[in-house]
Amino acid sequence: QVQLVESGGGLVQAGGSSRLSCAASGRTFSSYSMGWFRQAPGKEREFVASISRFGSTYYADSVKGRFTISRDNAKNTVYLEMNSLKPEDTAVYYCAAAPTPYMPPNYRSLELWGQGTLVTVSS
Repeated sequence: QVQLVESGGGLVQAGGSSRLSCAASGRTFSSYSMGWFRQAPGKEREFVASISRFGSTYYADSVKGRFTISRDNAKNTVYLEMNSLKPEDTAVYYCAAAPTPYMPPNYRSLELWGQGTLVTVSS
């Protein structure tokens, strides 16, 4: 079973950058697809980005061109590089894993989640 621990985040000024990391335990990390989701106050959790077992990447339209997801299977870690941050990017960011080649479209079916890390973008 994979366990996930996020790190990074904190307070960032608008226009700035930040990088989130998600360290996974377990020997089968490379066989999982990984994703980042976020939940802003008073809003539902939403998809941000995902990376397949094969390295294919997918992004929400709201972050496309600004965020980059990557994975390092040797370190059992997935990253989310966030650039040109906006106040509307403020949210708790969650890492998730799925034992499938690609992240399923319905994130509510996911069972493996990290504890979340808060990113606050000040204007």
